Amino acid sequence: MEALLKIAFNELGTEETVGNEDNPEVLKYANEVGIKGITSDEIAWCSTFVNWVAWKAGLQHSGKANARSWLNVGEKVTTPEPGDVVVFWRESPQSWKGHVGFFLGISPDKKRVYCLGGNQGNRVSVSAYRLNTVLAYQRLAPVTKLIIPEPTLASGSRGTAVVALQDALKLLRIDVGTSDGAFGSKTETGVKELQTRQPNLTIDGIYNAETRDLLESLFQS
Repeated sequence: MEALLKIAFNELGTEETVGNEDNPEVLKYANEVGIKGITSDEIAWCSTFVNWVAWKAGLQHSGKANARSWLNVGEKVTTPEPGDVVVFWRESPQSWKGHVGFFLGISPDKKRVYCLGGNQGNRVSVSAYRLNTVLAYQRLAPVTKLIIPEPTLASGSRGTAVVALQDALKLLRIDVGTSDGAFGSKTETGVKELQTRQPNLTIDGIYNAETRDLLESLFQS
């Protein structure tokens, strides 16, 4: 999610124009991703911002202007990572209203969620929202072809191939933490969990040719 967060942080400070004029930088979020009906920067644009960032990052996006449309995009997760989408309710959990942004973290007192998003104080900003208003955390997958890295990768390996491995494991609901490109203990444990999915495969935490074949077969199925 590093690329996604970089795109989003680069937009910090983009804000609505006071008065009858509209900031074209706000309107571009809807225009470039193809969301209709956003003709003014006064129209709620939190979802259009998240759509634009996800689209720029080559990830799944809802294509809709309503925040709760993100409840149907990506994979629901219970342990969010920075860059995951977080959906909040407004007024009540049963209301159609909501807010959406990118998860950054949780406050030390476990009462607030820090969120990077659009239309937060009429601008792209980092804001805190009550933890008990979270509806869901959603993890987005690439819309381009999934990269299955070549072997061999093992503890101590680093680089983009490790990022691809970590992303692929997470899409299989194997928790390896943040996709940071460092093959550490979490990634090794994740590879071992992957290796349990094929009988007679050596469970050693090393991403070798046999493990790559297993990973590829799981996505093909």
